[in-house]
Amino acid sequence: MTGQNFPWRDRAPHLALGGLLSLALVLGVAALSARPAWRSLPEGTGLIRLSLTHSGVRACRDRTPEELAKLPRNMRDKQICDRRRAPIRVEMDINGEPAYAADVKPSGLVGSGPSRIYDRIELPAGSYHVDLRLADDPAAQGFAYKASYDIVLKPAESVAIDFDAGSGGFYLHGQQR
Repeated sequence: MTGQNFPWRDRAPHLALGGLLSLALVLGVAALSARPAWRSLPEGTGLIRLSLTHSGVRACRDRTPEELAKLPRNMRDKQICDRRRAPIRVEMDINGEPAYAADVKPSGLVGSGPSRIYDRIELPAGSYHVDLRLADDPAAQGFAYKASYDIVLKPAESVAIDFDAGSGGFYLHGQQR
């Protein structure tokens, strides 16, 4: 069938109705996409997220000369270490008040993976002093890593606190220092 012989006039009401239904559907979706207005945080509040992954130490011991002598030359590691990692201890104070404190076990079936933390703290917009501490070796006294930050939290702002032992410890995302 060519364009000249197609009965456009007979199909015009169907095409117009289909166009109107499509237009109504598009306008309905556009109207509903803006409503209801959704906010992830209440009015005038900000968010501090403690989100980190870190591995605790492994318990290791030196092998005795007798143990080393019994092993083939290619297997004579001076130390032997457990597969399981130690839990880590993390504490966070906001304006001198405890906000988070936990002993976090390592992940994995046998506890050989890193410990993972994710915690959200909603706070009114304003200035806060945050103290952070992390211990990854239960045999050591005190905390191996400490940090303090003064954070100015704006409404609807999200500040993330992360940790990287190779870079020296705690650091902030989303906040100008």
